[in-house]
Amino acid sequence: MLFLSREQILSFFTMRDAIEADKKAFVLHTEGRAKVPLRINLDTEDKSGQCMFMPAYVGGLNMAGVKMVSFFPGNAQKGIPVVPATVALIDGTTGLVTAIVEGTTLTQLRTAAISGAATELLSNSDSRIAALFGTGGQAPAQLEALMTVRELKEVRVYDVAPERVQKFVATNQPLADRFGTTLVAAKSSDEAVEGADVITTVTTSSKPVFDGNRIKPGCHINGVGSYTPVMREIPVELLKRAGRIFVDNREAVLAEAGDFLIPMGEGLFSSDRLAGELGELILGQVKGRTCPEEITVMKTVGFATLDVVAAAAIVAKARAAGIGTEVAL
Repeated sequence: MLFLSREQILSFFTMRDAIEADKKAFVLHTEGRAKVPLRINLDTEDKSGQCMFMPAYVGGLNMAGVKMVSFFPGNAQKGIPVVPATVALIDGTTGLVTAIVEGTTLTQLRTAAISGAATELLSNSDSRIAALFGTGGQAPAQLEALMTVRELKEVRVYDVAPERVQKFVATNQPLADRFGTTLVAAKSSDEAVEGADVITTVTTSSKPVFDGNRIKPGCHINGVGSYTPVMREIPVELLKRAGRIFVDNREAVLAEAGDFLIPMGEGLFSSDRLAGELGELILGQVKGRTCPEEITVMKTVGFATLDVVAAAAIVAKARAAGIGTEVAL
C-alpha cells in the first residue's frame, strides 16, 4: 500500500495534471462508466463540524475509492485545515486498498481543476482580469487554476475580512509572479467584479457574494464554495442573465446546491436552464459559449469520481517516479 503526503504530491503533480484528470473524470461520468452515490453528510452532535463520505467506482480505471472529508470551521483558529481529507484507493480486481493519499491536497487540486477546466472551456480566450472571492484553504489552488488556463494580467481578491485579503495577497503574490499576474486587494465586491472577465467564488456564504447586475457581458463565473441546500454564492439576477449554465454533476448539484435550489423554491429558476454537464461539453454533446458577449456559469459541488480519477493519476505518477512510502498492513 502506497502512502503519499502533501509535500510528496506537490513535488510532482501539477495543476495541469489535475485539470486533465478532471476532464477525464467528467467524460467517464457522462459516459455512465462511474457509480457514484450521493455524498453522505453527518453533522457532529454540537453542530460544530460535519463529516462526509464520498465513495465511487470508476469503470475504465477499474478502481474504487472513498474520500473521507470533513468541514470544521473552528480548525482555522487551531492552525489546522478547515477541510481535512483522506482518500483510500481500491483495486477493482482484488478489492485491496492499494494507496492512501493525503486528501486535503488532492481535494484542493481537483476542486480548483474543475474551475480551471470550466474556465478553459467556457471563458473568452482573451480574458485578462479575474476576481476571486474567498481566501480560505481552497483559494490558492483556485488562483493557480485560473492562471494556468488564462494569461491573466490581474486577479482581484475579495473576502468579508479585509485582513485576510491583505495576508492572502502578500502570501500568494510570489505564485502569481510565476504567471506574470498582479494580485489586487479589492475593497468591495463591486470593485472586485467591475470589468472582470472571469469570477470564481469559493466561500461558505449563505447569501450571494456579489451583485449579479454588475457583471459585464462575456464574463464567465465559477460557483465553487456552496455545497449544501442552504449555502449560496451566486445571485439569481446573474442566473437570469446567463446564456449558458453548466454543472459538473447534474444529480449532485440539483440535490445539494443552494445556488439553484433556493431560487427554484422561490419559482425564480428552473433546472431546464441548465445547458449540460462539463462532460457533455467535452464530448461535444452540447454547445458551450455561443458568442463573446454571452455570460456563462459553471456550478460545482464535487463528486467522488473526481477524487478516484485524480488519486489514480497521482498514484501512477508517484510510482513511476519512485515517490511515496510503501507499507504492508
